[in-house]
Amino acid sequence: MAISVEALQQRVQQAFPGDSVNATGDGYHFQLTVVSERFDGLRTVQRQQKVYAIVNDWIANGELHALTMKTLTPSEAAS
Repeated sequence: MAISVEALQQRVQQAFPGDSVNATGDGYHFQLTVVSERFDGLRTVQRQQKVYAIVNDWIANGELHALTMKTLTPSEAAS
């Protein structure tokens, strides 16, 4: 069973309250953009690990097949 774009967006938004979260996709392949001050000082891999930790159960059980993400700080998103 596939998850919905709305379910993905809601789950990530709950983990990043007040931050910008935008999800798109077709039910199996998703694109996710998260803009958060929490990413300040973190490398790209560390940022992505924070997001993967939120959805790892969906990846492990096959509900989330593919996820492409952009993880930006507010200053990176503005430029």
